[in-house]
Amino acid sequence: MAVEAASLSGNTQLPQETPTGLTIKTSTSCTKAGTNVTSTPISSDLPSPNIKISSIESSPYSSPLVSPPSSAFVSALQSPYISPRAITPKPQETPTPATHPSPPVSFRGSQSDDIPSSSYTPPSDQYEYSDDPTDSKLKFMTCVQVADPAPPRVSFSFPVPRISFAKGPVSPVSNAKLRSCDVFIGFHGQNPNLVRFCKWLKSELELQGIACFVADRAKYSDSQSHEIADRVICSVTYGVVVVTNSSFLNHLSLEEIRFFAQKKNLIPLFFDNGPNEILGLLNCNSIDKECKEALDGLMKSHEFKLEANECNWRSCVAKTAGILRAKLGRKSVAENDLEGFEELPFPRNRCLVGRDKEIMEIETAFFGSGDYLEQDYAMPITKGEASGQSEGLADEESDSVSTRGGRFINLELGKCKEPKLEAWVEPVLGRNSLKKLKYKKSRSGNYKSLGSNVICINGVPGSGKTELALEFAYRYSQRYKMVLWVGGEARYFRQNILNLSLNLGLDVSADPEKERGRIRSFEEQEFEAFKRVKKELFRDMPYLLIIDNLETEKEWWEGKDLHDLIPRNTAGTHVIITTRLSKIMNFEIMQLPPLSLPDAMVLMRGKRKKDYSAEELEFLQNFDEKLGRLSFGLGVIGSLLSELGIAPSALFEAVNQVPLEECSTSPHMSINEEQYCKNNPFLMKILCFCFAVLQQINGRENFLASRMLLVGAWFAPAPISVNLLAAAAKNMPYAGNRFRRWRKFLTLTFGCCVGCGLAPQSEEESALLLVKLGLARRANKQPGCWIQLHPIAQVFAKIKEGLLAPRAAVQGIRKISNPLLNSDHLWASAFLVFGFKSEPPVVQVKAIDMVLYIRKIALPLAIRAFTTFSRCSSALELLKVCTNVLEEVEKSFVSQIQDWCHGSLCWKKKLNGNQRVDEYVWQDVTLLKATLLETRAKLLLRGGHFDSGEELCRTCISIRTVMLGHNHAHTLAAQETLAKLVRMRSKI
Repeated sequence: MAVEAASLSGNTQLPQETPTGLTIKTSTSCTKAGTNVTSTPISSDLPSPNIKISSIESSPYSSPLVSPPSSAFVSALQSPYISPRAITPKPQETPTPATHPSPPVSFRGSQSDDIPSSSYTPPSDQYEYSDDPTDSKLKFMTCVQVADPAPPRVSFSFPVPRISFAKGPVSPVSNAKLRSCDVFIGFHGQNPNLVRFCKWLKSELELQGIACFVADRAKYSDSQSHEIADRVICSVTYGVVVVTNSSFLNHLSLEEIRFFAQKKNLIPLFFDNGPNEILGLLNCNSIDKECKEALDGLMKSHEFKLEANECNWRSCVAKTAGILRAKLGRKSVAENDLEGFEELPFPRNRCLVGRDKEIMEIETAFFGSGDYLEQDYAMPITKGEASGQSEGLADEESDSVSTRGGRFINLELGKCKEPKLEAWVEPVLGRNSLKKLKYKKSRSGNYKSLGSNVICINGVPGSGKTELALEFAYRYSQRYKMVLWVGGEARYFRQNILNLSLNLGLDVSADPEKERGRIRSFEEQEFEAFKRVKKELFRDMPYLLIIDNLETEKEWWEGKDLHDLIPRNTAGTHVIITTRLSKIMNFEIMQLPPLSLPDAMVLMRGKRKKDYSAEELEFLQNFDEKLGRLSFGLGVIGSLLSELGIAPSALFEAVNQVPLEECSTSPHMSINEEQYCKNNPFLMKILCFCFAVLQQINGRENFLASRMLLVGAWFAPAPISVNLLAAAAKNMPYAGNRFRRWRKFLTLTFGCCVGCGLAPQSEEESALLLVKLGLARRANKQPGCWIQLHPIAQVFAKIKEGLLAPRAAVQGIRKISNPLLNSDHLWASAFLVFGFKSEPPVVQVKAIDMVLYIRKIALPLAIRAFTTFSRCSSALELLKVCTNVLEEVEKSFVSQIQDWCHGSLCWKKKLNGNQRVDEYVWQDVTLLKATLLETRAKLLLRGGHFDSGEELCRTCISIRTVMLGHNHAHTLAAQETLAKLVRMRSKI
């Protein structure tokens, strides 16, 4: 150390006009307080140790602190240890050499790499040169190594910033990493929500292009971690200190506040407290001088008024990011085009009752109970560099080394390798302790702190699972970066997950055509697209992912497991799954109980909260018993009583008049749907009554609303625009009134509610009538008016009208086919027309209609699914099915021609125009088939299937040569595709 100090003094010119001093302090475990060693002058031409500092050598001056005034900021950036705010002192005429006694032998060559050899403290301002302005000599403190469980560490010497020199070479790359941090985020506390908030803030700033370093330095037990944190603190442009009540009990947090306040780059952020509480501490006489300085610095720097509480986390993070982005002159790189995107699909249900207990259980599982004791706290290590993104998705354990104080990330400082700058360096209790704490449940069933990040809400259909998840999302949306709602229906689940890429600003498109380089298989491209969404979802950025109505653990298209989506470590993301399944992998299951009788009575009284007599209340209890206290059925009863204005006794008598044969099942229903209808006959009667209400309002017939209900059952379980719903409903023919047998009683019932205001006048009013009766929800989607039918209402509607409704739904899709807004409904129509897997087609389409449907709906849908979402297998399967259907149409044409040729002359004379084969339709079918073959060949080229693509392309060329000629543009285009396929195959 003596030689190192001599080198520093010999290579550094210090001003003589203004006496300066340097003070280095170590922890009290190393040496006695107040022990100072005063150095004596020695010659400056002694050999210097093997320490090379690029900033000293590159400077024209002999000091790392001295640079020309015009390049003060540039020279500061060239050194990883110097704050950009440092002011150049006056150059001196003669150097002032200094020496100090040699340190003990234990601090020489045998010194541990974990202990910094020395520390140098430069002035940050012209008037700040030493703790003691009267001291003109260099001060050093010699640390004698003693037995102590915690290694000694050099701390800040205030009011002067500290610069550390690690023992051993430091690579320029590591210096660049230290310089690259723009913001230091310091915090202290045992609250897991505090750690979650700080990780969120770091991820948000990195998303804006601001490099951050986050640390709770009180958890560092090795000097290497402190060395890195100290260097970053000295080099960052701004310091954000998250102030909690625990911050004032930790001297390191006070140190950070005082340091950044003196540099005038402090941005305090109050977490679960406010300035009033801090001002109360200022009035206390028991606090020491350093604490008062820190409090005073907080109050002076609180110009932006950043105060985070449980209700404004998202707003506070966004405001902090905006302030730092403006101060650093950065442009936002996270502005995504999310027009038409709404986080939550439905408005908040203001009439929700009886679910406060379940919401509190979910909150406790996700955010803890608030009792954060030291022995109950364990935070998993999340590995990530300070200047880059955090690896929040990795399930593997972080590389660590064992010390006496616990498990720590190996920083490798002082070794020949490049030091890894970790954004989070925290001790944990170990793998077994973490798992015990993370999945522990109390005897009462309530989740303790640090519970599971995935909650499955289980219940029978209509019990209110979706409403519970929706209410939780509205209450706690500020605690998440974004709420992502995904439909869990089997056919649409994979596409719904990939649709999140549009909301998250991710590119999950398939690989373009390329003639050089490796061509990835379709399986690799699909896996990569899914992996990108998964990686964005499950990292330090907190999202709330709600999977509503998960039908199965296996993916419908390819049979992949749910494990492929939800990893073991969800990082900052919380997941809520609503399902009818009794068990989903190994996730925690919350069984949703039925409502209590008082809550059920409140729900049936409806929006108007009308008071009924004791006799009428008995009829309400009869409704409750008949419906099994299902939330959906009780809500429909409340809507009918409120909107129709009739008494519960009259409604009960009207529902009982509905014949049971009106509630028969349909051949297009699944086994579970049929069983549900049989187990709930009274609920089916109520829905039949609602259907009659839709057809008979204010004494006149109105069939648009009822037809909307019927055709809506065949669309996808997603929000649907009123324009599309009305277009499909108008294509449905009138099939008569099936309720004539009890129409007399209906007339008497509706005679009591004339003028109730339910008579619709427009398409939107007809759709909203379904919402008023509780059969559908209003959706937040834009533009226009959107609704979504309740799943039970969709099951009921499939009973009515046979195949007229699905045919009308397909015709409506043909008229309004916006692939950006109606993607799920386009797939639903494809299932109806073609059928998939073992399911046969539901709708039979004429040849000309089939050509129009494939050209306008199926072909663009497949191309978009392939190119935009990398759904390679699904898109190729759809195109193959379309090709097979057109081939069947061609065969039918050929069969008709053969029958006509071999038939008798009398039969030929009776052949009318409708029975003849339309040659133009036949030509359209053949040319469309060629287009499908060429499209399939081009897509197969992107996945390296050259042989199959070449065969399809040759068939396409043959068709177009016969139909269009050799020199037609389409024929030449197909020949070019074939040439590309042959060329690519020859290269491989």
